[in-house]
Amino acid sequence: MNEYSDSITVHVPPDRLFAYLSDVEHLPNYMPRMTAVHPHEGDQVTVTAHIEPPDAPEQDVTSEAWVHVVEKGRSLEWGAPGPHDYRGKAHVDEGEDAGSCRLTVELQTGHTGEQVEQALKEALSGIKQAVENAER
Repeated sequence: MNEYSDSITVHVPPDRLFAYLSDVEHLPNYMPRMTAVHPHEGDQVTVTAHIEPPDAPEQDVTSEAWVHVVEKGRSLEWGAPGPHDYRGKAHVDEGEDAGSCRLTVELQTGHTGEQVEQALKEALSGIKQAVENAER
């Protein structure tokens, strides 16, 4: 299992960012390849993403996943069953400046390499942009 972690400062109050992330229907707003999310009972969600694998034609894929919101400590945990055993955590902490916060995302996956690191940076940047723009 490979582990990745990265952080970004977001210029909104921590509770605002946590509320935004806790609503799984916002996922397509900041995940570049995600096209749809359908929440179900409890923590279960169905997600659809448009992918362009290097060894296959581009396609839409749908899978089942789970997202668990942990109010105390402002964190989220998620995962998707499958051959790569993908899972992660996001933590929202107070920022250094009033009205800002620090988002840290940790991923565990069977995938390796720069592609995972780049996708993590894209997701953090997408979250920052989406939530800061929603504040305006």
